[in-house]
Amino acid sequence: MKIYVLWHVYKLSDDIGEHDEEKLVGIYSTEIKARDAIQKHKDLEGFRDLPLECFEIHEYEIDRSSWNDGFTTVRYGK
Repeated sequence: MKIYVLWHVYKLSDDIGEHDEEKLVGIYSTEIKARDAIQKHKDLEGFRDLPLECFEIHEYEIDRSSWNDGFTTVRYGK
């Protein structure tokens, strides 16, 4: 079984520097429902001033690991 995770991702510049700002919008049972959610959110405060391309849909398989090779920690600082 697959799920569709909807993110809103954009670049943000602040005191630390430039980095990605990511918001989990929702998790949906179909890609169509995730796309419908984009239409519902695109005109809301915090979303409407950014390009529509900031919305990302990621497909995941239930009961399957995604970090099979580990990960690396990246630290940001001045």
